[in-house]
Amino acid sequence: MATRATGRTTLDRYFKLVKEFPLTRIRDGAHLDRAEAVIHRLLEQDLNEGAQDYLDVLTDLVERYEAEHVPIPDASEADVLCMLMESSGITQSQLSKEVGIVQSTISAVLNGTRSLTKGQVIALADHFGIRPSAFLPGSQPTDRARQRTVGRPASAPVGRVQAAPKRKKAGRA
Repeated sequence: MATRATGRTTLDRYFKLVKEFPLTRIRDGAHLDRAEAVIHRLLEQDLNEGAQDYLDVLTDLVERYEAEHVPIPDASEADVLCMLMESSGITQSQLSKEVGIVQSTISAVLNGTRSLTKGQVIALADHFGIRPSAFLPGSQPTDRARQRTVGRPASAPVGRVQAAPKRKKAGRA
């Protein structure tokens, strides 16, 4: 009997949320704003299974709208390098020693006053285990490629910094 009551509560909560904000295709920016407000409100609550199911569907609707209507700007070389350094916990000085690029050059790239050379891009890509294209503007995958990567439309850049395939070292015969 308790299971039946719990299942009913789950459905009641789901349908209450649907009644407050129907799960339909996001039509425009104002509709998107309202959907995001509902999402933020739900994220602050302890959700039962019905409310979590509702949140999952609403989030998917928002992601689909954003994938079609909200452009994602390219990241600069400086932004990519900064993110890689922060996520690796490495300083400019450490990176300079490990990659062989003078620290003043790394500093200038991070400040946006200098661009990386082709050789530096390759050295940094090898060091961080990513593709060199991560440093190039316009190298994000198309929405179709992104969908293949993730399995659904995405609202965030997925393929911007990807691990490079392992290179086989050439052995001597």
